[in-house]
Amino acid sequence: MDGKLAVIGLGSIGSMALWQASRLTDSVVGFEAQSPGHARSAVGGDTRLFRMIYRGLPDYYPILQRSRDLWAELEAETGQDILIRCGGLSIGTADGPYIRNLLETTRTNRAAHEILNRDAMAERYPQHNLRADDCAVYDPNAGALRTDRAVTAAVAAAQANGATVLSNTPVSSIRETDDGVVVTSGENSWTFERVIVSSGGWSQRLMPDYLKAHTETRRIFLSWFVARDAAQFTPDRFPIFSRIYEGRSMYGAPSVDGVTVKATLDGRGAPTPAADSVPRDLTDFEMAETTETVQEFFPGLIPNIVRSDAFPDLYTGDRNPLLGWLSESSKIYCATGFSGGGFKNATGYGHIAAYEVLGKQSLGGLEFVRPDRFETSWANPSASTATAI
Repeated sequence: MDGKLAVIGLGSIGSMALWQASRLTDSVVGFEAQSPGHARSAVGGDTRLFRMIYRGLPDYYPILQRSRDLWAELEAETGQDILIRCGGLSIGTADGPYIRNLLETTRTNRAAHEILNRDAMAERYPQHNLRADDCAVYDPNAGALRTDRAVTAAVAAAQANGATVLSNTPVSSIRETDDGVVVTSGENSWTFERVIVSSGGWSQRLMPDYLKAHTETRRIFLSWFVARDAAQFTPDRFPIFSRIYEGRSMYGAPSVDGVTVKATLDGRGAPTPAADSVPRDLTDFEMAETTETVQEFFPGLIPNIVRSDAFPDLYTGDRNPLLGWLSESSKIYCATGFSGGGFKNATGYGHIAAYEVLGKQSLGGLEFVRPDRFETSWANPSASTATAI
């Protein structure tokens, strides 16, 4: 054996799984095709939103609670400022489905929140140009996560705990045997007791067919604008935001460089053939729609895109992650398919993956993320017919 555990892909989730595993054992190796935090993965783009209120399954709330605590632990352990605690706004029509569904989940979870009508928003957050029937739900525990800083801090913490990191080592195959899992990169191979696959948009090629059929790589684009008065968009005055009504939707974060503000169309991820071939430039239509939306939402931003980029991520058919063993008898654990919404829970997901793979207790109530939801019966590969995935 070359170790108890291999983590393949040290991006959003893999870096956190490596950090958490390194707290339990010094026999863990991380494989990264490029370098941790590289700008072509879903880590790119400076920031991601963290929020405790959302619309959707209440089952996510315990993971969010665990993640919030672990972000603070990572900051304390590494001395890095990772989560900008600036609060968050969810904006929409007061009696519309977005606000209604968000409040239903928020009240079920008993999450801290405050409802702000249009007049309150105009007084506290005049950066937003609201319609007469708009309102907002304020999340005091929300903020912006510094993505590259988070990933590199987690990897450094793992190395300090004894983990080994193999950068520029793309994994070409993994194969289960009686003894463990053989990981191959080029002409080199290693054998581990267990393996976590956490390579985001690149995970599909390491998956069994039944999961490939329920996943696809999508392209996510981001855009930034210059503020007319940068002081109005600093974290202490401009919380993260998500705004949805009718056909309009946008999310973003305060300025972290003192000049530009992230404001990006939501829900525009489009299928792409492969993670390595994501078009980085925005199309004319994407630029026009983004600019038009910013012009309507934010009079304080100059409506010209000054920076944009695009990144790959793996989406599942139901938009819930793949977090669990490939089969009842498998030694391969899947931690991918986060569908463009995984970073806020990256520490929590990493904790779940590391603890479960190393036989420790984690959170309950995770049936909605298990890979077996896409399979009617378990596959039980024998050693004589070892499965290469």
